[in-house]
Amino acid sequence: MDKYRSLVAWQRAHALVLLALRTADVHYHPRSRALFDQLKRAAISVEANIVEGYALSTKMNFRRHLRIALGSAAETECLVRIGAEMGYLPKEEAAKLVELVDGVIRTLFGLVRKVA
Repeated sequence: MDKYRSLVAWQRAHALVLLALRTADVHYHPRSRALFDQLKRAAISVEANIVEGYALSTKMNFRRHLRIALGSAAETECLVRIGAEMGYLPKEEAAKLVELVDGVIRTLFGLVRKVA
């Protein structure tokens, strides 16, 4: 079952979720709570959907969950940008998150094409 760990998409998504959780925790402020809670859920959803789709063991289910992961990755990027624009996230840390999520999105698009 751990073979999903060999997927570059999972590796990048895992790095993204760890950085998103740490960054949101470090920069938490009551006014950022709603945004950071949603950011954490979206980032977790990217990784979780890759794993869930892989575990379901059919191309159709895997592709479906990869598309859900893509949606969550796009949501994560949107939330990071909002967090930076609102001043909840330092620009440098937001840039690191955006760079990671862009890599996740590119990898997921490639994997979706490969699984199709």
